[in-house]
Amino acid sequence: MPGMCSIHANGARDALAKLSILPLLAGRNIDSSFVVPTVAGCIDIVVHCQLERSGLRRVVEIIAPSGQSAGSTIEASTIFGLVGNVLVPTGGFPSKLTRFNAAGFDPADVLRGAR
Repeated sequence: MPGMCSIHANGARDALAKLSILPLLAGRNIDSSFVVPTVAGCIDIVVHCQLERSGLRRVVEIIAPSGQSAGSTIEASTIFGLVGNVLVPTGGFPSKLTRFNAAGFDPADVLRGAR
């Protein structure tokens, strides 16, 4: 079943890094060679919200991890980014389409509608 969670981070990619580091605090029985690929394979979308001075939160970036990692870095493409004050599609696309399709969601519809 799909789930959603929140994490405090300075950016979308920083959130992935933080998710990969926090389990390492559990002790010596776990290491990054297990954690990083697991996080890469489990996270489908990261939405980064920023707190405005007014107290409101707004979406400033959306990334889609590919499921792959290189060392301690999780590969991800930015699919929406902030340009000026507008969140715009970047041309990036989620690579885990089977998961989205299984949930009855077609990211292409959202990306086409955003242009």
